[in-house]
Amino acid sequence: MHPLLLGALILGGVLLLFLGLWLFLIAPRARRAATKPFLRAYAHRGLWGGNVPENSLAAFRAAAEHGFAIELDVQLSRDGEVMVFHDYTLTRMCGREKKLADLTAAELGALSLDGTPETIPTLSEVLDAVDGRVPLLIELKGESGNTALCPAVAAILDRYAGEWCVESFNPLLLRWFKKHRPHAVRGLLSTDLIKEKKKGSKVLNFALSALLLTFLCRPQFHAWDGHHPRRLALRVGLRLFGAGSVVYTVRDEADYRRYLERGVSPIFEGFLPQ
Repeated sequence: MHPLLLGALILGGVLLLFLGLWLFLIAPRARRAATKPFLRAYAHRGLWGGNVPENSLAAFRAAAEHGFAIELDVQLSRDGEVMVFHDYTLTRMCGREKKLADLTAAELGALSLDGTPETIPTLSEVLDAVDGRVPLLIELKGESGNTALCPAVAAILDRYAGEWCVESFNPLLLRWFKKHRPHAVRGLLSTDLIKEKKKGSKVLNFALSALLLTFLCRPQFHAWDGHHPRRLALRVGLRLFGAGSVVYTVRDEADYRRYLERGVSPIFEGFLPQ
């Protein structure tokens, strides 16, 4: 065989090998029938604004009353209670220079949200307030390999009759649900951490941005940052593998309508869709 032809065959084989490996790493697990109930518009942290703070019982009740599915955030208190709160620190919403994880559920439940009578709710309180009226999209918060949040959340949701799914930026948290609650619908949150200049390991940030850790959790849908829609792995996951598509955070009615027309589920805030 001619050396040039042999070299071309070897190069082609190597490229195919790398392509196969890349596809293995980024491939979601499309389950259209299971994902379909959750591909709809979500009120980001509830339907909040004015005197109604985000991630409050009032915001969740308002969303349910208007018929909007709800996106919310969960993390653990110091004593292991599942609390509904977005930030890791209490500074922005409660004016306290402490981390949420440093206080007990009772201490957190006594704090005012953004100067209103609303306080930080537990996940159980939110489930009681929503009472199965609309689906829930539950973001699992966590920046390490600690998965203690997952069994605590799962134990509460096991007793809940309403529809729910989970999402996270952390594939290890989703991996726990893949292993222990395999029928739960999972969504991998992502953005371009490099362009956003996020702190932390550049290697890890690149891997997360390029969705190279998708194989750990095989999500049924991608929840992607609307500012960074053109990442190759994201487009392949949505178009080639057929993963469900959820976009965050939509703050304009026109964008909201445009996404719905394209079959993309918007997570919205700042307006009441008509």
